[in-house]
Amino acid sequence: MPPLLEVRGLNRRFGGLHAVRDLEFDVEEGRIQALIGPNGAGKSTVFNMIAGALSPDGGDILYRGARITGRAAHAVAAMGIARTFQTTRLFPQMTVLENVQVGRHIRSSAGFLAGLFHPPWSWREEREIRRSAMETLEKLGLAALAGTTAGTLSFGQQRLAEFARALAMEPNLLLLDEPAAGLNMHETAALATLLTRIREWGITILIVEHDMSLVMDISDHIVVLNQGAKLREGRPAEIQRDPEVIRIYLGDDHA
Repeated sequence: MPPLLEVRGLNRRFGGLHAVRDLEFDVEEGRIQALIGPNGAGKSTVFNMIAGALSPDGGDILYRGARITGRAAHAVAAMGIARTFQTTRLFPQMTVLENVQVGRHIRSSAGFLAGLFHPPWSWREEREIRRSAMETLEKLGLAALAGTTAGTLSFGQQRLAEFARALAMEPNLLLLDEPAAGLNMHETAALATLLTRIREWGITILIVEHDMSLVMDISDHIVVLNQGAKLREGRPAEIQRDPEVIRIYLGDDHA
């Protein structure tokens, strides 16, 4: 069985900056896999290429054996890849439930005409979308906040609501871009528990994160980037004691 995600010879330039260089790695189904590296290593650029927000200058991205290189973001999402962002991107004037329903609409069959004329089947589908979105909120312990305006939530609650919106898309692969950013110690511990639960629900996770304690605690496999290229990959214990990884994070004296 091929890996869930395959990155093959990926390259991306921004003018004179070679942000990603001949990058190759796999993501096996059922894993929590981390993509780490110092600032400017190319991690977010890789995420954006996988999610369809950027097109690579070279190389291929395969999902379930199918080539998704250069596909639009909505097409990638419809195939089963959802993502979150470094900064929350909820619709602040909408309720939490409405925000989660937005994610669920990726599975809707209704188009422009159905939205205009509202045939009976579209109302049934809308009720099912609402039911499914509410079920997702219940799984994340957010049901009590369903009717709350998203802009009034605490930062940690907004993070959870964004997770709920991504999970409402029923992804097989969840891309998390620095989910612990801005969280306190207790919220980060709760996040670790949540990510482990999400994996148990059968969803594979690829995470970019600067909190090394979180990464080492939850990851099954880690890929280390430096200056756009893969430096190392392996299990957390191997990465923790690798001299080159220590050097790029802490300097030559520590290595």
